[in-house]
Amino acid sequence: MTVFGVALLAICTLIGVFIGDLLGVALHVKANVGGVGIAMMLLIVARVWLTRHGGLPSGIKLGVEFWATMYIPIVVAMAAQQNVVAAVRGGPIVVIAAFGSIALCFGAVALIGRLGRDRKHETEVEPELAHGGKIIAGAFQPGDPEHAIVAAKEV
Repeated sequence: MTVFGVALLAICTLIGVFIGDLLGVALHVKANVGGVGIAMMLLIVARVWLTRHGGLPSGIKLGVEFWATMYIPIVVAMAAQQNVVAAVRGGPIVVIAAFGSIALCFGAVALIGRLGRDRKHETEVEPELAHGGKIIAGAFQPGDPEHAIVAAKEV
């Protein structure tokens, strides 16, 4: 079933490289602009979509997860062969695109972090986190009133 993971990886890579080439043409740069990163995002989106819609039985899911974990070294290898010097010589638009994509990624991570937050779970775990923080900071002493409550729970 690993073959299905390879097929999904190949499709995402082809689409990502194609979009990266289109971005390079649109920005008047003779290089692929972000195609490998786009392919990685497509792989993540495809995996999540297939999981939510029941398209990943256990065998296929194993193959897709295997290639999803192998994708990071593949991205590094693919990015290493891109001609960065030629891209930078293309003009300042490359630097603008780089900073823009970094800002977009930071924004996406913040948005995903807010949307994926489980507020009910946070309120249940918050007192334990505060207690752990006091212990790590050294502010929690055995004579504190909270220590008696923790000691009673342990017994």
